[in-house]
Amino acid sequence: MPELPELTALAAYLDERLAGATVVSLQFPARFALKSKEFDPESLTGRTVRRVHRRGKFLLFQTSAATDSAKYSDDGGALSIVVSFAKDGWLRLSGKLPGTKDAPEPEPGSKAGPGFIAARFGFTNHGTDFEVELTDTGQWKGLAVHLVHDPQEVSGVAELGPEALDPAFTLEEFTHLFASRQRIKDVIRDQKRIGGIGNGYSDEILHAAKLSPLTPGASLDPDSVGRLYTAMRQVLGDASTALSGLAPDKLKAAKKASMAVHGRTGGICPVCGSTVQELAYVGTSFQYCPGCQSGGEVLKRPPARGGAEKEPAGD
Repeated sequence: MPELPELTALAAYLDERLAGATVVSLQFPARFALKSKEFDPESLTGRTVRRVHRRGKFLLFQTSAATDSAKYSDDGGALSIVVSFAKDGWLRLSGKLPGTKDAPEPEPGSKAGPGFIAARFGFTNHGTDFEVELTDTGQWKGLAVHLVHDPQEVSGVAELGPEALDPAFTLEEFTHLFASRQRIKDVIRDQKRIGGIGNGYSDEILHAAKLSPLTPGASLDPDSVGRLYTAMRQVLGDASTALSGLAPDKLKAAKKASMAVHGRTGGICPVCGSTVQELAYVGTSFQYCPGCQSGGEVLKRPPARGGAEKEPAGD
């Protein structure tokens, strides 16, 4: 699932190319991907892209009826395209000068193909045409697009906790998140508590902090909480910097290559040389290093408390 670092890089890459662009078309080959019914997608045609940005694990295209950026602040008709990539969604961007030929489409089912296309947006900006395709390669298609006046109208956006890298998100506020016995991996990837962290970077953060994913939050001492907070800032900040400027089709591979433990079951921990382990847990799986995080112990799946456990919100 796309997370804060690659979505930050993606938003900046798109904003650099699409800010000031005119919306030419919005198409939904998969109509179920469009979750908002109040606006006809064609109503966005001719609008100007004010900016492309990220909130939590959502990508937002903010548009205006005004064509002059100086009038954006007075525009009462702002509309936003809010994209949730869910677990297996992503984006493909192509740009070409008008009149040039498109590259041939890949054969259906080809590994080089874009995957299942849920939506297709067209833009033009300073003589260049851009096409954005939203794809979903998962068995269960979860990619969703909302057309709204205010992103806060999307419940997932409205319920987001503070941004993980927001300077205003202090250690003191972070500490308050660990008052319960909920396991710390679940706490930091719960979108209602902290916006932007998913399964992958939660593994990396906990590895950097040298903490077991199964540790109950209330059992953390101040030193451990401080170490976790620092690791969160460091891991996400470094990843965001490393991914900055990369094209959309390069981001996933770069993210995967940067991981120390996530997705590396059976590999060697780059810190201590232990074998990276995997544990299936709450409908997903995670990776960790026993040497760095659990005192050499190979973790076992804990028994559920009070019945079936629930997946953290938004992951």
